[in-house]
Amino acid sequence: MPRDLAYPKERGNTIHRESERARYDLHTIHSIINTTPVLHVSFNVVDSGQKPFPAILPMIGQMGSFSHPSAGLEDILDCYLHGYVSSRVMKIARENSDEGLPVTIAATKCDGLVLSLTPFSHSYNYRSAVLFGYATLVDDKEEKLWAMRLITESVLKGQWEHSRTPPESGELSSTTVLRIRIASGSGKIRDGEPHDDKKDLDRPDLTSKVWTGVIPMWETLGEPVASRSNRVEGVPDHIRSFSDRSNEKSQAYAQKAARDRQ
Repeated sequence: MPRDLAYPKERGNTIHRESERARYDLHTIHSIINTTPVLHVSFNVVDSGQKPFPAILPMIGQMGSFSHPSAGLEDILDCYLHGYVSSRVMKIARENSDEGLPVTIAATKCDGLVLSLTPFSHSYNYRSAVLFGYATLVDDKEEKLWAMRLITESVLKGQWEHSRTPPESGELSSTTVLRIRIASGSGKIRDGEPHDDKKDLDRPDLTSKVWTGVIPMWETLGEPVASRSNRVEGVPDHIRSFSDRSNEKSQAYAQKAARDRQ
């Protein structure tokens, strides 16, 4: 049975607005992170020559545990991020190697357009998660390779085994992996139909002319397009099956979210 572990509610991660939509359990939050193709990572730049704006970067990442590879999404996990060796976040993380660079990681998935009687009540069905943690560079070669495989498999399951691996030394030296030790986090989910005010629902002149409901929305992987240098006949099974499963799962979730009633 999965353990009901949750991030503790603290000042920085507690959701106050629409608090009934808040999620603190690890499984839900980690699931959102792991199914979001691009994560947005923010951090402060301490440099007298820089303007006082926090930096934010789109990055590829995945939750996992090198010390316990079989750990599930409901367990305590680190977040691994992939980047180029000379990027600014990697340089700053290297300078903060003792305690780690404080970072915030955000992930959002849109599951539907929620259309109501009034523009004020329009919304999205969505899933979002925010993690707060401390980033350090992964120097151990074994852990670095493990993390690179973890991230690669999150993009397309089975691709590590179906490509040239392991990486060459030059590829390893030019790629940096960050390990984020998570301090806290929270998630927020909206599903279901529009929430219109009773005063509008009681107006036949309005309800008879304004369509209300949800247009489900989901990420779709299209038909694979071979490169000009490709010499493989047809689309490999692991690519086709991953694409089909991903599309079916995304569509099913969005359609269910449109029908759910809060």
